[in-house]
Amino acid sequence: MIDFNLISLCPVFKGLLPKEVEQIMEGVHYQLKHFSKNELVVSAGDECTRLFIVLKGSVKGEMADYTGKTIKIEDIEAPRSLAAAFLFGQNNRFPVTVIANKEVSLLSIERTEFLKLLQKDQRILTNYLNSISSRAQFLSQRIKFLSFKTIKQKIAHYLLELAGDRLAIVELPLSQSQLAEFFAVTRPSLARTLGDMDTEGLIEVHRRTIKIVDKAKMNNLLKG
Repeated sequence: MIDFNLISLCPVFKGLLPKEVEQIMEGVHYQLKHFSKNELVVSAGDECTRLFIVLKGSVKGEMADYTGKTIKIEDIEAPRSLAAAFLFGQNNRFPVTVIANKEVSLLSIERTEFLKLLQKDQRILTNYLNSISSRAQFLSQRIKFLSFKTIKQKIAHYLLELAGDRLAIVELPLSQSQLAEFFAVTRPSLARTLGDMDTEGLIEVHRRTIKIVDKAKMNNLLKG
């Protein structure tokens, strides 16, 4: 049974009422796929011929760096789509390996069937174009982040991005374990580096609340 209330919250269907989504989906073939925790959903390099939308649970995208170490790119929660930007084009293959974080249900729509949806309603076409543009921007930022060589640089970049131009105090949205996985480092290494940055007067750490004491020095770290 499809929850059209949930699907209407997916960025691809933004602005459509659940009843509108249900009507538009009539005549469009789709499938429901279910995965258990830690089960492989797709492998990097697999051909991307379907649009997947997470209806329940969450998945994570992972890739290996030049040393073979696995790096988590991001978590994808319901009701977001997977690799929408790779559904079309000459090299339409999944760029990352996708694994279920917990029990997951996915809505699967073949590329030819998804084209029917794009032709049925211009709002879906506009949402899809906005979605893949946003993904390209995110991936560009993620590549820049992964280019930093030290943990200190990664932390500085992450905190400055959270803070923006005005804020000096940020609330970490992730636990230290989650941040360590995000940074592709061990939790003790992350905790030690945060402590070093606190001692050096760059930041003040109070559990998940971090005050950026010296933004200029933090920015200088990224130039090293």
